[in-house]
Amino acid sequence: MSFNCRFAPSPTGPLHIGGVRTALFNWLLAKKNKGKYFLRIEDTDKERSKDEFKKQIISSLAWLGIKHDGEEYIQSKNIKKHITIAEELLKKGFAYKCYCSEQEINEQKEKCKKQGIPYVYNRKWRDAKDLQVPKDIKPVIRFKSKISGNTIIKDLVQGDRNISNSTIEDFIILRKDNTPTYQLSATVDDHEMKITHVIRGDDHMINSFKQKQIYDAMGWKVPEFAHIPLIHSEQGKKLSKRDNASTLEDYIKIGILSDALRNYLLRLGWSHKDKEIFTKQESIDLFDLNGVGKSPSKLDLSRIYSINETYIKTIDEKELFNYLKDYASKYKRPLNQVKEKAILKSLSFLKNKAKTLEDIWKNSQYVLNDKVEINADDRKLLNDDAKKIIKDFIANYEKTDNLSKETLEPIIKSLIENHKTNFKGVGQPLRIALVGTRFGPGIYDVILSLDKDTVISRLKKI
Repeated sequence: MSFNCRFAPSPTGPLHIGGVRTALFNWLLAKKNKGKYFLRIEDTDKERSKDEFKKQIISSLAWLGIKHDGEEYIQSKNIKKHITIAEELLKKGFAYKCYCSEQEINEQKEKCKKQGIPYVYNRKWRDAKDLQVPKDIKPVIRFKSKISGNTIIKDLVQGDRNISNSTIEDFIILRKDNTPTYQLSATVDDHEMKITHVIRGDDHMINSFKQKQIYDAMGWKVPEFAHIPLIHSEQGKKLSKRDNASTLEDYIKIGILSDALRNYLLRLGWSHKDKEIFTKQESIDLFDLNGVGKSPSKLDLSRIYSINETYIKTIDEKELFNYLKDYASKYKRPLNQVKEKAILKSLSFLKNKAKTLEDIWKNSQYVLNDKVEINADDRKLLNDDAKKIIKDFIANYEKTDNLSKETLEPIIKSLIENHKTNFKGVGQPLRIALVGTRFGPGIYDVILSLDKDTVISRLKKI
């Protein structure tokens, strides 16, 4: 059996994290089964669709390592086909023209509201014979949904789902301005693209029932559906764009690595035994829809940070540096060549306790900045005794060649003895002078991460 999957976002805003997971699951299912994964941009909402969001969607998915096969499919380019199918459904008797005015529709909705029942169009024009066609109203085309019986979907995640056809209204497939609706466009495009499996959020379940009726009316093969539970916020509510960290861009900005985020999203609602960390290839090899749960998953930022920290600790430092370099260029400031060498040399300790690229960036500031800013509390620690220690360190440091931890240790040891203090008593004032704060990397790492002239210059300013 061939596998053709798709992800079909609307370019009306930044890519939502729930959509990213949907794309990931479609991509994994396709790759696992040696199939194709397509990207369809559903841009028929002309007022809200923006080219900038389309570009962002494509680049964001590429950043995550989810690459589509072939060119992106642009839905608006297929509108003529959507209209043709609507007209064909009309001719076959599976659709009809509805001349209800907006006022009539609103009155129907208000009546249902007063009765405390969901609104369902009253099908006034479904089998109209004696009604006079209004000359001043352009009709919509409604699909003639089944009234009796049930529609069944054999869902690959949720199991068999059954709905009474009486609950499905005669939904619009072509608007008054002759533009197709989502139900029609999505169905036609999936058929045209030969999509075999549709994975999407379970909030689309009712859409699947409606679209199945269009498939049946046209005599088309119905794809297999898999409706995955939605992602909820940490408070247990449906995740919306108003929540923090709801879009993919939110995670990129705070310095989450693509591999770490992809790993987290894979495990958000899917599991394979007790395994937590997956390489990209392992994700492909092990993924199957049987591992997808039926309950909503809660977004856990602390877990994302934890996984990201693991990746930061374990990946090759040159690869990590390239991540940092790209991050700095996009969100901070580009690194010059001199600073690049210093950061790369020091990355082994700059990444300690770092959960994000933002953390590494912050840890690197004393290397990147030519001037050190010392806050008032730390400056108070630079008393006369501290200044004497710094002065004595300079005297010994200037005479030392071949700088290393081994050549620095005797200097620090002699300062401890001569000033009758401890390692902290020596290291703290030196760190404040060189870094700007009493907190930070080990003093040996700090000294060795800076060139000799910079060390001397900063210490002499105290």
